[in-house]
Parts: sequence; structure tokens; C-alpha cells
Amino acid sequence: MRALVCERHGPVADVALREIADAPAPGPHEVTIEIDYASVSHATRLLIEGSYQSRPPLPFVPGTEAVGRIIARGAGVTRLAPGDAVVAVARWGCYAQRLTLPEYTVYSVPDQLPALAALPVPISYGTAYTALLWRAGMQPGETVLVLGAGSGVGLAAVEIARQAGAVVIACASTAEKRQAALAAGAALALAADADLAAHVKAATGGRGADIVFDPVGGAAFEHSVRAAAANARMLSIGFASGRVPAAPLNLLLVKNIALHGFFFGRYLGWTPADERIVHAPALQRAMGTLLDWARDERIRPAVTAVYPAAELAAALDALESRRVIGKVALKIN
Repeated sequence: MRALVCERHGPVADVALREIADAPAPGPHEVTIEIDYASVSHATRLLIEGSYQSRPPLPFVPGTEAVGRIIARGAGVTRLAPGDAVVAVARWGCYAQRLTLPEYTVYSVPDQLPALAALPVPISYGTAYTALLWRAGMQPGETVLVLGAGSGVGLAAVEIARQAGAVVIACASTAEKRQAALAAGAALALAADADLAAHVKAATGGRGADIVFDPVGGAAFEHSVRAAAANARMLSIGFASGRVPAAPLNLLLVKNIALHGFFFGRYLGWTPADERIVHAPALQRAMGTLLDWARDERIRPAVTAVYPAAELAAALDALESRRVIGKVALKIN
């Protein structure tokens, strides 16, 4: 089969299409998927460069999220069957025509939901859902400030917070991205600048945001601390800006702000302990909810740019230059 193969840690441009051995037959609790599309994310480059939290053994096939169909299953698998449309999360391996992986992070796609609408659900929407509802305990009527609201996970956070009854203030770097956040349900969209706190306070009667959802880091995080209400919860999701911020602990202290680090990969098997089987029942329920919401158009996950498999470097450049609103994918088969 064809796959994008990383022979050594280094530039993304060195990753190339190769003919490799076919995916192995599934074990008792595994399935084999024929992959149609796979996601491109900031973590993709980190894995290839060798700077992510986990390092696959070399050589390896990158790619952590894919949509396709089951073509084989192990004897212990009863929830999924050959022919089923599925979306899956893997530790790596999704940039190949076929992939065999444990069933625990493979999810059935409703019949009415197109493949490219299902693809962003597990990671982008799963991150937003579990961070806001599980970690921050978001309640209806609260004000949620979403940083990086033009990104895949940022737009997901806007939609999920709005769907769950929160009031959303979006923060994004361009007018086009702010408009996309408004279309996704934000009540207000602001620039990520030094005036952020003043604008948020003005919009909330001087109170500030109850929850800050931050996949960006850098200066945006520092501005958002000042935009947070007393007793707020801040969710540090990632550092798309490229800079890990210095948390102003004095402000966290005097405002009684709780700072939550949140690594969704813990639920997906992306830690050395590979805990996906532990979290599988709760994640299956969460993904079932999200995929049903997507089918019913209560949320509208979308891939806005699709590249041929051979153009991974161009897809990553488009994502990291922030030219793309939402999710980027590769066409595998």
C-alpha cells in the first residue's frame, strides 16, 4: 500500500510517499480501516520533527485522525463491522491507505453525515467538548472567551459552548476569522490585542469571562488573564502561537482564577501509559453525542482545505501561516 513515511526526524519536506507492507490483519480487539481522508494538525509537524510528547519508532507513518470504512475486524469486536463508515484517532499511521488499530478510539459515523464533516469531530470537537464540559464544568449562561477562534479547535469551542447554552466571546487574528466565529454562534468577536480585556469587560458589564479557552498561548493568554472574571477557569489547551506564556500568578491569585492544563491526548492513548482503554466508555458516549449533533446540524464541523497526500508540507504551511479557517485534510484514497 502507499503511505507517507517519515524515515528520520527532520523537515516535513523529507516525508514522502512510499510503497510499504500492507496493514496487518487485526488482532482480537482491532479493526482495519481503508482511509479516505486524514487530518493535518500542528502536532503533525512536531511528530515528524521529533519534538512531540511521544516519539514513534522510526520509520513511521504520521497522521492521527482519519475517516474511512472498516474492511476487517478482530474476533472480539462487536460494536463495528466491515462496511461501517468510521472516524478514528490513532497514535500515528493515518497517512496510509489502510490502518489497523485498536477499536477503542474508532467511532461509527451516522449515515447522513458526509466523511469530511465527520473528520474534525474526534480531535477538534472532542477537545473542545471535554475541556469545556469535563474539565471546566461549563454551565448554561456563563460567558466563555475563546482564543484562536478561527482554528479548527477554536471554532469547535465556539459551537459547543453556544450549543451548551453559554454566551461566547470569540477572539481571532483576522476580520475573516472573526466573521466565521460569529457565524458559528459567537455573540461578539474581538481582535487578539492589548485592548481585549477592556472590550470583554465592557461586553460583560465589567465582570469578565467565566471561562477562557486558550489553544494559542503567547501574548493572547496574557491579555486573557486580565479579561477573566473573579473565580474564572482558564483552560490552557496548546501553544499555536509558538510561545509558551508566562502565567501572571499574581493576577491568578488576587482574582481566584483556576488555571487548568488540558491534554486531550491522555484520553486517546497519546501518553506512554496508553490509557485509551480506560477512557473509552466515556469517550464513546461523548463522540456519540457530537456525531449526532453534527448529523442534526446542531454543530457544523467542516474541512475547509483538502490537499493531495503528496502535498503534506504545503498543507502544514497553510495551516501554520493561519491562512486557513477551520480544518485541513489530506486525501489518502
